Amino acid sequence: MEKRERIITALLYSIFITYIFLLIKILFLSRVSLTELFHNERTVVRSINLVPFRSILAYISGSSDTVRRFAFVNVAGNIAIFIPLGIYLPLFKRDKRVFVNLLFILIASIIVEIIQGLFGIGVSDIDDIILNTLGGFIGVIGYKFLLSILGKEKKVCILITILSVIIGLPGVLYFLFMIKMRF
Repeated sequence: MEKRERIITALLYSIFITYIFLLIKILFLSRVSLTELFHNERTVVRSINLVPFRSILAYISGSSDTVRRFAFVNVAGNIAIFIPLGIYLPLFKRDKRVFVNLLFILIASIIVEIIQGLFGIGVSDIDDIILNTLGGFIGVIGYKFLLSILGKEKKVCILITILSVIIGLPGVLYFLFMIKMRF
């Protein structure tokens, strides 16, 4: 592997690892800090929704602007945070089939919701699983689209690395510094 390829690979893995840490922060530590998570006196509130589209329909039918704004952020956010996973997975895995990558994303999303429910650090919602999987699907399809246009996986890898630096890095910095997320 030549020096340029090693740099691109190292950069891509670094950005992916940073994305995973940000994903963990958003999904598990946005409502509770790491020190509060295991504190004895923490009040644990568990909420579980197993009825598909219940919360999405409740958001859509909300009467106030605040509810609709929250609904948009929640729905769009649940889709958006899994799009990068859908893009990166085919890059790092040998099996590039859409179904296999989508199944991995679905299982990851189910695990996230189970952990949120067990630790009381979010709402366990079947709608989140649906939206996360949709986001992952968009990412996988985006990867496949780039591959069909560019023809070679190396070119796709270079393009995704460049886009990750241009879009991903500022996005991570925005979440870390502009949105006051607890650590």
